[in-house]
Amino acid sequence: MSTAVVIAAPGEHRLAAHEPRQPDAGEALVRVHAVGICGSDREVYQGNRPEGYVRYPLTPGHEWSGTVDAVGAGVPSTLVGRKVVGEGFRNCQVCDRCHAGETTLCTAGYEETGFTQPGAMATTLTLPARLLHVLPDEADLTAAALLEPAACIAAAALKANARPGERVAVVGTGTLGMFAVQFLKAGSPAELLVVGSRPDRAALSEQFGATDFRTKHEPLPDDFDVVIETAGSADAARTAASLLRRGGRLVLTGIPAPGAEGLDPTDLVVRQLEVHTVFGAPPDAWAHTVRVFGAGLLDPLPLVTHELPLAEFPQAIELVGSGDPKVGKVLLRP
Repeated sequence: MSTAVVIAAPGEHRLAAHEPRQPDAGEALVRVHAVGICGSDREVYQGNRPEGYVRYPLTPGHEWSGTVDAVGAGVPSTLVGRKVVGEGFRNCQVCDRCHAGETTLCTAGYEETGFTQPGAMATTLTLPARLLHVLPDEADLTAAALLEPAACIAAAALKANARPGERVAVVGTGTLGMFAVQFLKAGSPAELLVVGSRPDRAALSEQFGATDFRTKHEPLPDDFDVVIETAGSADAARTAASLLRRGGRLVLTGIPAPGAEGLDPTDLVVRQLEVHTVFGAPPDAWAHTVRVFGAGLLDPLPLVTHELPLAEFPQAIELVGSGDPKVGKVLLRP
């Protein structure tokens, strides 16, 4: 029987019968291979996601991979049978931000797969075909289930615009941090420093291309050209800024708790730091991610530590929030 995870309200979930929705014009029906769980899914389950960024009842799941089973009118039939991943933001396509390619800033309001629209914690997912990105035929769909967080970091890497030979750094050693290391490594940096609170991530950082690993309690340099922050705390943002030379470039991707004290504006101005932020991934970041993945320069599989069936959704949520250093990326397999 086809099933889906349904969160009826904060803290309330059930495994429900799932009837695939046949695609309307412009849509595609995807058979889900795997779906990842991240901190925002835990927020949805616990009920502490910001108002306006979730709609109950909901089937969660915004990090996924799968194979196209059927398409609606106006969608090329050649898409059927192809391995795909998909963008989450359901942008309007007509506002000025969408026309500029900044679909995550769509002025029509926030709509996203797995938060306000049905997500991929189900046997199938039906969504606008324009959101799909086709993968190479030989792509590993388990690895591809991590391309959504990778795309968010691709957006950061594109904004950072690190040039070959520059000195670059990453603050944070979770999934996003490890993707940041891989994207920056692909740009041929002179040095690639990783700063994190988990010494056990040193070996993996070096495997992905880091030239140095330090904890924030060790002496840190202050002359790097580019820093990408992925840890999601105000303290991490300040550490990231402190690593930069004057005129350096900082990209923040983490979202601290509300009310967190931010960066010192005097420091930003006096040192003329260039600061960017990222929330989600626009189409160019997705396309970049799929290209890098297809070229073999992005290796998500070492980040996956658990694969569970949909019925074990509660256990998966607990694993994600356990703080256990042995828990990396947790996937559900419909």
